[in-house]
Amino acid sequence: MPVVATATLVKDSKSTRSTIALKILMAGSGIIFIVFVLLHMYGNLKAFQGHDDFNEYAHHLRTFGEPMLPPSGLLWVLRAVLLVSLVVHVYAAVSLWRRAKRARTVKYVVKKNKHSTYASHLMRWGGVTLLLFIVWHLLNFSIGKVNVTGGSTADPYNLLVDSFDTWWLTLIYLFAMAMLGAHLHHGIWSSLQTLGLTNTERSRARAKTFGLTLAIIIAGGFSLVPIFVLAGVISK
Repeated sequence: MPVVATATLVKDSKSTRSTIALKILMAGSGIIFIVFVLLHMYGNLKAFQGHDDFNEYAHHLRTFGEPMLPPSGLLWVLRAVLLVSLVVHVYAAVSLWRRAKRARTVKYVVKKNKHSTYASHLMRWGGVTLLLFIVWHLLNFSIGKVNVTGGSTADPYNLLVDSFDTWWLTLIYLFAMAMLGAHLHHGIWSSLQTLGLTNTERSRARAKTFGLTLAIIIAGGFSLVPIFVLAGVISK
């Protein structure tokens, strides 16, 4: 075999292994986010139990693990894990996108798989949308605790109700949840594929059903609270 051909094979082999590693990193960090949003959704649904129960839940999060952990210790551990996962997820996504772009130097005249192309575009821009939403969400509910009715507040339940009682904030939130559902739908399927769990036609069908079901549960669960606040069912 010529030296040039051998070098090309070695290079392609390394590139393939690197791509697989990036996909595994993306899948692993994505799974961490899925677990987090499920737990976060469960906490949000506490709003249906009223002011005191919701605030007790929020207080318990800040004091969980004391005295072994400092005040809000668990929250800071979670924030650190999520921040690292976010950096890994974004880095892997951008790296894979750049590789795909470099590999396709000539655009296709006819796209053979329109569904796949649509899904990949939605994942990309949906990811950017969710990243911007996370920044806004943290400023509104965690870092700034900005109450749109005036100033900041230390009351989690009142902050939640006042925020979602504002129609345009609720619309932003619901749009973000729709993008989250779409991102999860394709992301869960891709993760299961990366982990080698879609090797048969039956397993692929199950993976798609699982991804769609989990996406609907999470996006729908998050959407219930703002909708019911706006409808006046959840109120102060």
